[in-house]
This record gives sequence, structure tokens and C-alpha cells, in this order.
Amino acid sequence: MVRVLDQDRELIARDVSQWLARHEAKQMLRFITCGSVDDGKSTLIGRLLYDCRQVFDDQLEALESDSKNVGTQSGKLDFALLVDGLSAEREQGITIDVAYRFFSSEKRKFIVADTPGHEQYTRNMITGASTADVAVLLVDARKGVLTQTRRHSFLAQLVGIRHVLVAVTKMDLVDFDQDAFDSILAEYGAFADKIGIRDWTAIPLSGVNGDNVTTRSENTPWYDGPTLLGYLDTVEIDASANAAKPLRMPVQWVNRPNLSFRGFAGQIAAGSVGPGTEVRILPSGRTTRVARVVTATGDLDQAFAGESVTLTLEDEVDCSRGDVIAAAGDPPEASDQFEATIVWMNEEELLPGRGYWLKLGTQTVTAMVHEPKYEINVNTLDHLAAKTLALNAIGVAEISTDRELVFDPYLPEGGASTNRVLGGFILIDKVTNATVAAGMLHFALRRAGNIHRQHLDVSRETHAAMKGQRPAVLWFTGLSGSGKSTIANLVEKKLAGRGRHTFLLDGDNLRHGLNRDLGFTEADRIENIRRVGEVAKLMADAGLIVMTAFISPFREERRMVRGMLPEGEFIEVFVDTPLEEAERRDVKGLYAKARAGDLKNFTGIDSPYEVPENAEIRVDTTQMSAEEAADLIVERLLNRRD
Repeated sequence: MVRVLDQDRELIARDVSQWLARHEAKQMLRFITCGSVDDGKSTLIGRLLYDCRQVFDDQLEALESDSKNVGTQSGKLDFALLVDGLSAEREQGITIDVAYRFFSSEKRKFIVADTPGHEQYTRNMITGASTADVAVLLVDARKGVLTQTRRHSFLAQLVGIRHVLVAVTKMDLVDFDQDAFDSILAEYGAFADKIGIRDWTAIPLSGVNGDNVTTRSENTPWYDGPTLLGYLDTVEIDASANAAKPLRMPVQWVNRPNLSFRGFAGQIAAGSVGPGTEVRILPSGRTTRVARVVTATGDLDQAFAGESVTLTLEDEVDCSRGDVIAAAGDPPEASDQFEATIVWMNEEELLPGRGYWLKLGTQTVTAMVHEPKYEINVNTLDHLAAKTLALNAIGVAEISTDRELVFDPYLPEGGASTNRVLGGFILIDKVTNATVAAGMLHFALRRAGNIHRQHLDVSRETHAAMKGQRPAVLWFTGLSGSGKSTIANLVEKKLAGRGRHTFLLDGDNLRHGLNRDLGFTEADRIENIRRVGEVAKLMADAGLIVMTAFISPFREERRMVRGMLPEGEFIEVFVDTPLEEAERRDVKGLYAKARAGDLKNFTGIDSPYEVPENAEIRVDTTQMSAEEAADLIVERLLNRRD
């Protein structure tokens, strides 16, 4: 059983329902422990749980046994083992994953996220910080303020945490020296002031011995502030802040159990709602009123932020997953271009121009991150020039999405109130499905509101009819020397001979003009293909049959161009030539230069080529001539079906 306080034990014995009711009424506080590696985060949390009598008897027995076998405290209780559960964590004496623990005191309930201190696992720290009210930032009294201390402080401030407790740990190892404590306070205070942390408190602690954890320590007579638990019990958190904001409810799914009921389910992110509330559906902008607020236990007269409900509406309006039901008079914004802060969390660098999944609330869109405006040095806060973002880098960049995104600024200008649900997002790699970044939206770009699509009276269908043909983009892809340009040129000649209206976009030719400013890095290759795709789309809109001959080594960029065109108009032609054969031809001498190290980022040598997985047409140049390949492609093109 759990070790409960004596007064709780008496109340449980007398009236358990009263004890449960009192426990349920306690305010909930979420906090994280963060800081540099080996600062004692897990030990401190373990000690806090132990002193708060939140450890079950069987856990205590296991702790005593584990402390003897794998502990780091010479046989004494190793409180870190209460939190670090992974075998790798116990073997190395470090925290790798985010460990969540639930406990309570006389005054509050708590959810604590113990986050790793290693720079390698910064992604896990920001995951824990994304829902926290308070950051308990640990600083080793022997080491002082380190780079990771500053990084975690900056990230905590960035995600909207407004209360920071600087826990100066391992004071027992510096003989509880006040000068050591004061020195850390001075250094941290200067940094906190720079990044805008106003509400912070420092406590001298020893997690191993319990000094100033739940009771005041006799070893620090010079300290007259709160204990760790005293701070957590009394720090002021405005739990009603979200309820006072305008209504925001991202729709998670459309609830349609039968023909007579159609509701929109989701969790209220901000504000409140009841029958009769006037709402606006975004991004469509349609307005209506709420008819009912439905829950599993019955209808509600009013629902507030944090509650999961199903809303029925008075009018039949188009609303689906990803839409946002909002206050009609104060709706969020919608745009497809933004400025954002991005925390890069993947070992592979950001590729500007590549398409990533962007997930914000219940919305998922394709997003392209532009070259960063700058990267932030977490030690000096200087803005550094950057072409990309590497692991743990924090930068500011512009983002474009393939359709409008409904959002609120994460940190409104001039205010401290965050909107994490409609302001914070993650980026997901489309190929690996790995979360590669977290971000906070600042604002919609002004140009996004000034640019509107112009209606054209002569449609793309009219252009095609005038030419008597169906538009298409024949996308030739393959290694250098595979014969793409030769075959594409023959295809155009054969189509022209049949009276078709065509145009050939060749990779080398475009690099003499439109793309002359681009090199051959992965980022430049992506931008090269994006530009070509936009040009090919415009030509297809004009009713032309377009041939493009580009190595285009990455599947994701070929998918990007496919997505620009109507279904069936993008035809991928894989000119399949083995590397050894392409290298044998080497009419331009490029492979020889690449092998000699004189040509960097050359596809097939030191840069990858991703073979098409489902190309519409595949030609094997080791089995057929260029003429035969061109005849096959023309026949397939002209005989294609919808």
C-alpha cells in the first residue's frame, strides 16, 4: 500500500468518500525537472516522492534492493531509481526518456515530468515542457550555470512557462557554502533577465539527504526562502486563464452514430461554450449557433477549456476533422505563410524546401520550411547566420503550407498568455514518420494577406481544348548518363510530328538561366525541382505536353511536383540505367571528376538516388534503344486512360 500522511490515514478510515472528494478538489500543477546532465533531477524527484509518502510499500522494498545492486549511493537509498525505469538508464545512471510521476500534497495534486539533461535528448525535454506550468531547473552547486542550463531555460521560456524554480542541488558537496549559492544566483539572474524570465526563485538543496526538499534544513541557516514542496504548493498558477479566452475547439472527428444525429467532437482548448453560443467554423468562415453540448453523461449547460464534448449546431454547415469551432466575434487567424521559431530535434539537418507534415492541433498539412532567417546562440542569444538547422538548433524561419492553417500566435505580442493548441506545432518527416522539429507560430506573413489568386476567364480546360490535346507532364528521372535528355528530346520530336503542342525543360539548360543561382547541395536540389515543378505546372495550365529531364534524386520532391498537378497529368518516367553503365558512358566526364573528389554531392557517388517506387513508365536502356524507349513512351501517353 502507499505510505499516506497520518491525517489522511485517519480520514480514509473514517470516510473514504470524503477523502476522495477532498483529493479531487485539489488544484492540479504540472511541472518539469530540467537542466544539465548529472544535476540530480531523478534523485530530487525520487526524494520528493519519498518524503511526501507517495511510494508504495512494494516500491520501497524494490528500491532498497535495487539500491544495493545497481545504486550509486554506496548502499544507501538511491532515489533516482524510483524515476529512472529503463534498463539503459539504470546501467548508465542517466535519464533518457521523459518519466511522468503523479503525486499529491495536502494542498495540490502534481504531475511531474522528469526530463533528460543530455543534449542528445533535448527533444524529450521540450516534449515535457510543452504542457508544464512550472520548470524546476536544476543546477549542480559544483558546476554552476552550463550551456544546457541556458538551453533548457530558453526553451522553457519559449514554450510559455512563466515560473522557474532554480534548484541548486548537491549543496552537501560544497559544504552548503552560501557564496557558491549566491554566485549561481547572480550568473543565472543575469541570463534570465536577458531572455525575459521575470518570475524565478532559487532554493539550495540536497536531493540525497533531503535538505530543503519538504522541510527546512539546519545546514542552510542563511537561507530563509521556501522549501521545494512549499514553493510547489504556493506558486500562483492562473488555472482559469484558458477559460477566459475566446472559444477555440479543434474538431477531432464528426460523430454520426445514426441519421438523426450529427455532432462535432473535440476538446475545448480555450474559452467556454453552451447552447445558443454563436460560433464560426474555420477556415470556411461560416457562422451558426450551438444547439447542444453533449457528453457521455448527458448534456451540459456550459462547458469549459479542458473538457471533451460533442457540439451539435443549429444549421447544416460543412465541418470536419481539422476545422476549428471558434467564437464568432473573436475567431483565430487563417493563413498559409508564417514566421515561426523552430527547435530542430533530428540528427539529419533541416532541408529547406522539402515537404514535411506539419501537425497543429487536429490539422495536418504539408509544410515547406524556408532557409532560416537566423539561428539563436543559447549562451549569448546572438542571432547567427544559418543555411539550415542541425540537432538541437533553435532558429527562426518562414514556413509555407499547402493550404490555410487555422492558428493563434503562440505568444501574442505584448502578452504572456500562450495558446499551445493552436500556436504550437510539430514537423514530421514524410518518409520515416519521425518527429523532426517542434515549433511556435509567431504571426502570418503580411504578404500572405495581400496576395490573392486572380480569377482567369480562359481556363486550363479551354487552353487544352484549343490545342486539341490533354495536358501532361512527362517527368524523366534517372542517373546522370542514363539517357533522360536524349529520350525526352526524341519523345518531343515524335509528338511534334503528330501535331502535338509540347515543350522540353532540360536540367542543364535551366541551370544556365532560371536556376543558375543554385548549387548541388540537397537543399539546392530541392529548390531546383520546386522551381521546375512550378514552371511545368504553368505550362500544363496552358494546355501543353511538357517533358522534363532531371536527375531529381529524391522521391519526396517528385511527390511534391505530382501534388501540384491534377490527377493523371503527372507521368513519372524512370529511365532505368545501372550505375556502372551510366558511369561507363560518362560522356561529360562527370563521374570521373566525382571519383577523383573534384565534384562534390554527385548523385550515385556521394549523394543518393532514390529509385521510383511506382513510376507510370519504366524504360530499361540496357534492353532497348533510345528510339524504342521513345516509341513506348509516346504510345503510353497517347493511349492513356482517365
